[in-house]
Amino acid sequence: MKSQLPFRGLTTPLLRLTLRPILSDSAYIFDDRAVWEATIRMLWDQAAYREERYAALALAGHRRSRPFRDVEALSLYADLVQSGAWWDLVDDLATHHVAAVLQNDPARATPIVRPWATDQDMWLRRTAILSQLPAKSATDTALLEHALTANLPGSRFGAEFFIRKAIGWALREHAKTDPSWVLEFVDAHELSPLSRREALKHLHRSR
Repeated sequence: MKSQLPFRGLTTPLLRLTLRPILSDSAYIFDDRAVWEATIRMLWDQAAYREERYAALALAGHRRSRPFRDVEALSLYADLVQSGAWWDLVDDLATHHVAAVLQNDPARATPIVRPWATDQDMWLRRTAILSQLPAKSATDTALLEHALTANLPGSRFGAEFFIRKAIGWALREHAKTDPSWVLEFVDAHELSPLSRREALKHLHRSR
């Protein structure tokens, strides 16, 4: 794990167990979005250990945070993606937080997330690619195709491992719902060997 922050060494199950009574405390009942967001940002920005950033994400995704997990939260998520700038934090934000907003309010969220696919920040691009991972049959294939084609080899970050891996992962996951769409996409585009291999991993094709 590449991290400028030290770890306390808590495993994921132990961290969840530790956070459960804390997040259930009445101190974490928020009636005001600004206070909710400021609390998350404080935990994130002042973190001395990486687990404290995991705690910020746990707070952001807690059931009590549901009223604030909407389109207005996307600017917060984008800031966390760019300052987090590593896969463990970014992937959680993409597949749980951003994904939830896209699924709940696609009409308003899509115009915000779509430009991330061509942003100057690589991690926002990865977020755009992975943001529909849990969507299954509700996947917006136009948005998915835009995010993928904007980051193929030859694009600004097309040679980066974390982009190539994300493309393969997104295609592999969507293949569980619509394998024909994925096969057509793979045939129509020049993917990196890593992306292609991941995309076809469970489709029993060698090319």
